[in-house]
Amino acid sequence: MKKKALLTGVAFLLFAGLLNAHTLFIKLDTYFLKPHSSVTIALVNGTFDKSEGTIARRRMTDVSVVGPGDEVTHPDTSRWREQGTLTLLDLETDAPGTYVVGVSTAPNMIALSAKDFNEYLEHDGVLDVLAARKRDGELDLDARERYSKHVKAVLQVGDRRTGAYGHRLGYPAEIVPVNNPYALGVGDTFEVLVLVDGRPVANQYVEASHEGYHGHDAAGEHRVAVRTRTDETGVARIPLEAAGRWYVKLIHMARVDDGEADYESKWATLTFEVR
Repeated sequence: MKKKALLTGVAFLLFAGLLNAHTLFIKLDTYFLKPHSSVTIALVNGTFDKSEGTIARRRMTDVSVVGPGDEVTHPDTSRWREQGTLTLLDLETDAPGTYVVGVSTAPNMIALSAKDFNEYLEHDGVLDVLAARKRDGELDLDARERYSKHVKAVLQVGDRRTGAYGHRLGYPAEIVPVNNPYALGVGDTFEVLVLVDGRPVANQYVEASHEGYHGHDAAGEHRVAVRTRTDETGVARIPLEAAGRWYVKLIHMARVDDGEADYESKWATLTFEVR
């Protein structure tokens, strides 16, 4: 029993240490594709640079591909394959236009010590919940969290831009482009609408960054290109300061009291590329 408890404790600490790195992204070598060509979609489960582990297919509650005419297809989860720490899906593009690919996962549970939970909230920008714990004198309380992840990517096939970029997939948390990122360039502002359970969320903390500008600074602080919040209509504005592959991410967390969890978080990311 002691050995089992020790192993459980070690596993708990390892998982807790990795939790704040396990953001989920859809990533491609390039988001600019040719019509009627093969493309490999990767689920990166870790940081934007590195995947720490694959995603179980049984956790995928939705896989959607939105074509340039707003038509939606749902590739079966059996079409995914694993390669090391990546989960991959091979697709064929169709006619020219703007496409969206989305994946939504079922909720999972984790229990964290008060210290680990507080550090995770600070590291990942869930600052409103951290402030509430401070205000209510709850910083010493352990936490049980129910979390799910909902990810999208916007792809440009050929030169013709279409309206699929704004398609809403109805995920529990979703980042919806207001303007087509492929109509924008360096120096422009990309606007996104944040939805949770289908409703716009005001004052939601949002981060955005691009390859070459993330990780940690010399002081060890989490480094991102853009930190912002949504306005009263749920829209966040992202200045596109550089070319390359970009992500937008958020964690919406709320206090719950249902006998199973103390908090419920819904993670969302959106990826695209700027020429």
